[in-house]
Amino acid sequence: MIALVKRPEPSKAFSLAAPVLAVLATMLFGGLLFSLLGKDPIEAIKTIFWEPVFGEFAFFYRPQLLIKGAPLVLIAIGLSLGFKAGIWNIGAEGQYIMGALFGAGVGLAFYPLESVFIFPLMVLAGAFGGWIWAMIPAILKVKFGTNEILVSLMLVYVAEQFLASMSLGLLKNPEGFGFPGSRNLQQYSSAHNADLIAGSGMHWGVVVAFIAVIFAYVLLSRHRLGFAIRVTGDAPRAAAFSGVNPTRLVLFCLGMSGLLAGLAGVFEVSGPAGQVTIDFNVGYGFTAIIVAFLGRLHPVGILLAGALMALTYIGGDIAQSKLGLPAAAIQVFQGMLLFFLLAFDLFTNFRLRIGNSEVSA
Repeated sequence: MIALVKRPEPSKAFSLAAPVLAVLATMLFGGLLFSLLGKDPIEAIKTIFWEPVFGEFAFFYRPQLLIKGAPLVLIAIGLSLGFKAGIWNIGAEGQYIMGALFGAGVGLAFYPLESVFIFPLMVLAGAFGGWIWAMIPAILKVKFGTNEILVSLMLVYVAEQFLASMSLGLLKNPEGFGFPGSRNLQQYSSAHNADLIAGSGMHWGVVVAFIAVIFAYVLLSRHRLGFAIRVTGDAPRAAAFSGVNPTRLVLFCLGMSGLLAGLAGVFEVSGPAGQVTIDFNVGYGFTAIIVAFLGRLHPVGILLAGALMALTYIGGDIAQSKLGLPAAAIQVFQGMLLFFLLAFDLFTNFRLRIGNSEVSA
């Protein structure tokens, strides 16, 4: 007989080991997947994890780690604040889209005017766009008790429709020969989020991502609000007795996650992406959920997890072009990370009992 037996208290050692075990299990079963597709599993894993950093063209791919990692870290930091408090924002993808639309809209409204104030205004607009989109599930939750998971997730699809509408309508490039999409913001210097050091991948989005990591660390470890977030997630009844205001906490956590997702959107649309298009969103908002949990909802852990996930993005693109792996296989490989992390997390609170003996997994 196989059964799960609850531990007297969570295992700290296994909590720290779970992400490492999840990565190793993902490599193992990912290799099996690639083998079933007729590819050399060792070569595929090496291509994904080795080529972007140490391969022949690593000098070209390394800056991409910052470019791909920054939005993931920025969004994941915001999500982690809510997740720690038991507030589940699953709609960061929609907030990311709205941040991009608000920011790009402001930049294109000033075209072709050149001014140093345009980009800061775009950043503010992008932050507001993400924040206001997150306030919809926040207000519905505190006023009517709705489920923030469902509301925030459904709003992603609404945001995608806005994105398609803007690409084909209001933000469409009048000189684009009828093709959907806005003007290229990379060619509009006042609205371009260019590299601070040419060719380094270090743009303002990367800087803000590092600032967000520091901010979250200080907030959670040194501030009273951080204590309220932690105690609400760990012991809701204790939080109620200690005077935590649940309404304010919901508004803050959802608002902050929306704001950071909106910032990720505006930095992306004004930098690496360059323009608003129908397929602008590439799933950063959903992937950031994996990053947040892989990083154990800790700011430093999220920074490392964001770098790892960025590595799988870049290595996955290389594997597609070099080995002919399908894009869906790479997405399954990335999804395995969350699956195995959740699976190993189970043993943080439970032991496995086989027959009459217990296995301290």
